[in-house]
Amino acid sequence: MWKIDREKCLKCGACVSVCPVLALELKEKGIVNDKNKCTLCGICEKVCPVGAIKVDK
Repeated sequence: MWKIDREKCLKCGACVSVCPVLALELKEKGIVNDKNKCTLCGICEKVCPVGAIKVDK
């Protein structure tokens, strides 16, 4: 499961730039995850500077 805390998210795009399967996109409302592409690798969680992303396999 992939979750983002929209209140914490800075919309910096760090997670978008490291996603190996291009599952993340930065929209006006924040980060959007394409669950059909996401492999739950957790790289986005590791690079988030404020800990807004949580990935549970």
